[in-house]
Parts: sequence; structure tokens; C-alpha cells
Amino acid sequence: MIANEIREKINSKGASVIRKMFEEGIVLKKQYGDDNVFDFSLGNPDLDPPAEVVNAIQELAKDTSHGCHGYMPNAGYPETRTAIAEKISQEQGLKLSGNNVIITVGAASALNCVFKAILNKDDEVIVPAPFFAEYRHYVSNHLGNLIEVPSKEGFNLDIEAIKSKLSEKTAAILINNPNNPTGKIYSEADIKALAEALNENGDRTGRYPYLICDEPYRAIVYDGAKVTPAFQYYKNAVVVSSFAKDLSLPGERIGYIAINPQSDEPDEFIKAATFALRVLGCVNAPAFFQKVIAKSWNAKVDYSSYRNRRDKLMAILDNAGIEYYRPEGAFYLFCKVPEKFNGDDMAFCDYLKKYLILGAPGNGFGGKGWFRLAYCVSEKSIVNSEKAFVKAMTEL
Repeated sequence: MIANEIREKINSKGASVIRKMFEEGIVLKKQYGDDNVFDFSLGNPDLDPPAEVVNAIQELAKDTSHGCHGYMPNAGYPETRTAIAEKISQEQGLKLSGNNVIITVGAASALNCVFKAILNKDDEVIVPAPFFAEYRHYVSNHLGNLIEVPSKEGFNLDIEAIKSKLSEKTAAILINNPNNPTGKIYSEADIKALAEALNENGDRTGRYPYLICDEPYRAIVYDGAKVTPAFQYYKNAVVVSSFAKDLSLPGERIGYIAINPQSDEPDEFIKAATFALRVLGCVNAPAFFQKVIAKSWNAKVDYSSYRNRRDKLMAILDNAGIEYYRPEGAFYLFCKVPEKFNGDDMAFCDYLKKYLILGAPGNGFGGKGWFRLAYCVSEKSIVNSEKAFVKAMTEL
């Protein structure tokens, strides 16, 4: 018999809201044809992996040397850890070594390992809302409590509201930068203010929470925007990320954890997170793709097609009369539910399905009254969706 707790989580508002829409899209496409269904539900990047990645795959696939598919240290191949340390060093402006890095089974694995390593029962993790829906489950997996703090207008961090939630029970603050579902990039001023608030909490309570930066969209930015390097402003900062979005490798499940070497106990953190990777059942990240990434992590990618698709979809929504937040990064539009629906984002998403438009309700992201459209779909699908959007809004 399935455990009651799992039954409750499966049926909760945050459980698989994105996947539910994605799976409904598969059914609708079989019924109406792929070109007639406009599926903006899932953040599944449709760019092909860059040539450097493909070349590394082809080269490494020829390796038949003894033991090439065997176990390695749980934290990953030393050469892969060193390569990712170089990547983070460039991004953060602070020198890391391979000993500050763990290779994980995607960013989801990375987050679960971090929470397993740092959370005691009933510890709290603060997250600015809206946020990636699965965060609720990642924290509860390890007996912690997720504390949702609504963001200010424009999805800026509400530093004063965050301060009011900080206490001796605060183990971490988790930010997704650029943010899913909004595409917001937090300003340098916000990151500095957040670091000051965390230091004040540490001085007051003796506990300096971790600042966990979830950054799988770091490279996908628009209009000259940049992601602030948190390591420069807060010593107990951690980066978790993957190559799912920037190199279009979501199915290969390759990610990493990087700890600020200036943190209070970097070696103990790495030991704890490595132990967590093992006991959570991952054991180690896939051997083959650790080798691929070591050779191709710095591949050059042209993200201009995402910017073009963003602009086309914004123009369509403008024409249809749907309001949205203009994203600075990632590949999502977070849109306001029309007034007629009184903030009921699920009802509006169900309404859009009648016009074969699939989006994700904002409630699952902690953003009631909004809905998310993922524009990492074909440009053809975006262009062809205009009549459906206009018709849906006209017939309201």
C-alpha cells in the first residue's frame, strides 16, 4: 500500500503541476496533431547540444579501455571536478579547486544532497516566491520546512520580509537566478542586501545560513544582463547547477555543487554532500557524461533564438491583451491571469486548453494569479499560436 504521506504529496498543489500539463499535451497532440497544439508547459530546451559536446560524445564513445565504465570516487572524476572548479572560478571571480566541487545527477540531485547535508529536522529554508515548484518536495524530503516569502513588485527580493523570517532555525535561503518561472535576474544590490541580512542573522543567533544559488539558466540572459556572483558578497554561499538548459542536455542528468572555499567549513560540507549523494541512491554521476562535460563545459552557444522567440511571444500576448513580466533570462514568460478569472490560474489554464494552449498554473510556483509559458518551443509553434491566443481572449 502506498504511504499516506506520499499520497498527500502526489495530490498537493505543487506536485507535478508542470508534468501534468505536459502529459495532457501528449494526449492532445495525438488527437489534434502536433501543429495544432501549442504546448508551452515544460521547460524542455529544444536547441541541439553544441558541436563541442557532440564531438566529445563521439570521441569518448570510441574508448574501450579496461575500466572506462567503472566506479570512480563518489564526488566525481578529479579531472571533471577540476574542470567545473575552473568554470565556477570564472563566474564567481574567486579561485576554486576541484576539492570544492561535487559532480551530481543533475541540479535536482545537487539540491537534495545539499539539503540532506545541512538540514536537521524542522530546520527552515527561505525561498522568495514565485519559485520552482519542486523546491517544496526537495526540502520536505529531508524533514525541513520551506518558508515562502512573496517578492515585491517586479519580482525584486523583499529584503525586509526575508529578514522578518530569519532565525536560529534558518538553515538556508534558496534563490533561483535567473528565476523559474519569472525570468527575473536578481540585482547586485539585492544580492548584497541579502548577504548583509544573512550576516546579521549569524551575528545575532550564531547561525550563518547558507545562501544556495540554483543557477541552471545562468548563461541564458538577454539585453546585456548579468548574474551577480554571490561568492564575492557572502562566504557561506553554494552554487548548484546543471548542463540541462545551457547545453541542452536535460536527459543526461549531469550537474554539480560548488561551495565557496571561504565558507566556514568547506571540507566538512563537501564530505557531507558526498555522503548524501551516495546514501540517496545516486552513488555517483554518470561516468560517460562526466568525461563529456570535462571536455566541453565551455562550449560556445548562441542563445539568440530564445531571445527572438521571447520577443515574438511577447508581441502575440500584447496583441491578445495578456499582461506578463518581461524576462531578463531563462526561457519563460510569467503572465497575469485576466481579471475575469479572479486570480484562479488553474481555471484560466483549463480555459486555454479549450483553444489547445497549454501553460502551467502559477499556484504551483507560489505565484497565485499568474501562469507560466515556456517558449523553448519551435518558432513555428509560437507564430501559429497567435490566432488561438487572440480567439481565447476575444471570446472571454
